[in-house]
Amino acid sequence: MTDEVTDEVTDEVTNESTDESTDEVSDEVTDEPTDEVSDEPTDEPTDEPTDGKPRVRHARPADLPRVAELAAEHAVYEKAPPLAPGLAARLDALLFGTPAPRLRCLVAELPDGEIVGYATCAPEISTWDGAEYLHMDCLFLRDGHRGLGLGPLLTDAVTAEARSLGLTEVQWQTPVWNEGAIRFYDRLGAGAAEKRRYTLRVPPQGS
Repeated sequence: MTDEVTDEVTDEVTNESTDESTDEVSDEVTDEPTDEVSDEPTDEPTDEPTDGKPRVRHARPADLPRVAELAAEHAVYEKAPPLAPGLAARLDALLFGTPAPRLRCLVAELPDGEIVGYATCAPEISTWDGAEYLHMDCLFLRDGHRGLGLGPLLTDAVTAEARSLGLTEVQWQTPVWNEGAIRFYDRLGAGAAEKRRYTLRVPPQGS
C-alpha cells in the first residue's frame, strides 16, 4: 500500500529485491506541486498548530479509524482486494501496543483538522548493502487534495523519520501505471528499478 499521491512515492528506489508489501502505497499523489523538495532536515513532522496551514504530524490513537478509511480508499485506487475488517485495531497494536514499535504513521491534516492523507514506514534490511533502510509502505492523498503541497510534506516527514533512526535511504514502490506518482517521485530525484512484486501466502502449520 504505498501511495496515492499521484505524484507520489512508491517505486522501488534501489536494486534491492525487498519482499515488502508496498502495494501502492499506492502512490496516489497525483499532481503534487512541482516545488523543489529540499534535502534540508527542516521539515520534521510537528504536532504543534501551524497557523492555519496544512501540516503533517504523527498519528495518534484517535486518528486510526480515519487512517483505516484512507487505507481502504487507497486499496480501491490500487485495484487491490478489500481490506479485512478491524484494521484500526491492528494498527493500534502495531503503533501503540508495543514498547518499541517498528511502524511509523504520519497523517496529512488540513487547517480544519480533517485528515486527508497518510504515510507509513518501517525499518527493513538490505542484504546487498548490509545495512538497514526505511521502507515506505504507503503514501496516499485523497482525490481533490493533491497539489496543495501535502505530498512533499509527507515525503519530507518520512525522510525525517529515516534521519531520526540514523538511516540514509528510503525505499518504496509504486504501480507502473501510476504515471502521476512516477512524475512526482522523479521530481524528488528518486531512482527507480523495474521489478515485479510477488506475494506468497503462508498457510497455518498443519493445514
